[in-house]
Amino acid sequence: MMNRKPQTLLTLIAAGAAIALAACSPKEEPTQAPTLEQQSAAQPTPGQRLDQAIASTEKRAEQAGQALQRQADEARVAAGEMAQKVESKVEDAAITANVNAELAKDSKLSALRIDVDTVDGRVALRGKAPDAASRERATQLALAVKGVRSVDNRLELRG
Repeated sequence: MMNRKPQTLLTLIAAGAAIALAACSPKEEPTQAPTLEQQSAAQPTPGQRLDQAIASTEKRAEQAGQALQRQADEARVAAGEMAQKVESKVEDAAITANVNAELAKDSKLSALRIDVDTVDGRVALRGKAPDAASRERATQLALAVKGVRSVDNRLELRG
């Protein structure tokens, strides 16, 4: 039996040490399953997800509508600018034609020898005039045409 005493004693010491270590280690709280309230707070319900999806879709639709409105406004402005440019070109072409018609009526001025260019109502005359009086008359004839704002007379006298 003596042989057993040291073994029993060692077993008792080991058991005591294990109990002592267990008593020293921090205690863990038992884990509990989350309550329904905690679960619903963590994850939205299907109804909440549907509401979020509808709100998100409405927001995107509003943003798309605003973008379309901006693009429509920009297109309207661009169309207006284009219409003004076309109108200006048509007016300039009409002025050029009318100035050429007036020059053709004059016996000393040749519409074929005078180049008429019009930009924004400003007329430029280039070519040859028989004399100084005819050159000045070309300016007066051009200024008399409706829509002419100014005349740049660059006619040269024939020599």
